[in-house]
Amino acid sequence: MSKPLIRAMRAKAIACAAAALLLLASTWPAAAAEPIKIGFGMALTGGLAGNGKAALIAIQIWAEEVNAKGGLLGRPVQLVYYDDQTNPSTVPGIYTKLLDIDQVDLVVSGYGTNLEAPAMPIIMQHGMTMMGLFGLAVNDQFHYDRFFQIQPNGPNAKISSIEGFFEAAMTAKPTPKTVAIVGADAEYPKVATEGAREIAKKLGLKIVYDRSYPPNTVDFTPIIRSIQAANPDVIYVASYPPDSAGMVRAANEVGLKATVFGGGMIGLQFAALKQQLGPMLNGIICYDLYVPEPTMNFPGIKEFLTKYQPRATEAGADPLGFYLPPFAYAAMQILGEAVEETQGVDQAKIAEYIHKTAFKTVVGDIRFAANGEWAEPRIIFVQYRGITGNDLEQFKKPGTAVVVAPARYKSGDVVAPYTEIKH
Repeated sequence: MSKPLIRAMRAKAIACAAAALLLLASTWPAAAAEPIKIGFGMALTGGLAGNGKAALIAIQIWAEEVNAKGGLLGRPVQLVYYDDQTNPSTVPGIYTKLLDIDQVDLVVSGYGTNLEAPAMPIIMQHGMTMMGLFGLAVNDQFHYDRFFQIQPNGPNAKISSIEGFFEAAMTAKPTPKTVAIVGADAEYPKVATEGAREIAKKLGLKIVYDRSYPPNTVDFTPIIRSIQAANPDVIYVASYPPDSAGMVRAANEVGLKATVFGGGMIGLQFAALKQQLGPMLNGIICYDLYVPEPTMNFPGIKEFLTKYQPRATEAGADPLGFYLPPFAYAAMQILGEAVEETQGVDQAKIAEYIHKTAFKTVVGDIRFAANGEWAEPRIIFVQYRGITGNDLEQFKKPGTAVVVAPARYKSGDVVAPYTEIKH
């Protein structure tokens, strides 16, 4: 074989090899891209496991959807999480491991104030941006400019979490003139009842009953009887889930008479208590964050819940998923958009983008205030109506939890008095 022919064949082979290498190289970024790691602790066991599992499912759905579309910045999303066991003492160690050992790129908090606050010193030390999942005024003590809270409390939670109840109550007929205020002797109820007193005084309502009860109370019938003896038009209750259930049962047992009954009763938003209490909820006005009313049909919310609900039932999480899951999903939407728009995981740039941007999410439009809370509160108050039996399916339909405040999301007027519609 002649030398010119050999040289030509070699040149052709080299050209083919180079082309093959170029083709292979073009596939490397997609095939070998380092994942964007998102780390968090979550209550998968312990007292808050029901909500922790619900939040995890929501975050997993978001990650699956993002990865199906090619990831963030062409990189797959990888979730790195540990069970905090509903124990605040585990949280600092979890976030230290996430940041120092696992070297995650982004972080979100666990569920609730008590599991969010212990992470903050670690987050601040590492200069991370933090998306918080349902903590109450956590950043008031830290004043950290890279913290954002997805719960729609607004900048002044003490008032915004209460005023809708009184706004709705004052539309009832006959117009209320007196109020009873009651809550557990614990952190949240103390703050809530303080706010209720402020608003009642501004409205000119006479406070005829104002007491707290021990957190370990199990029999609420004497409390309800004492309230009934004061004969208030409006009854505002601030309670944790076991107390809320006890109050509702006692009110039905005693045959409580009032124009308006309800308030800041934590737990009535959860599927488990809805199912347990059933028709006993009728007539109560209570705070919530999302219900399937036509005024809250935000783009994407129905599609999210369609994915969430069957998975939650299988996992033993809240099967309705109205309270926490859509907001956990929305938190990830915000974080993902910030990464895409800033073209990286630079924490300062991500925080700056979140501060200045109005986000469209499955729970509506969100803009954050300087302290990381929602710029405008979006606590809603609903009145339960027409509930029959203990079937959860009825709560998926409009009309069982009618939004009566604020005006922007109102889907019906208050029906009063409570005494006449509770059954």
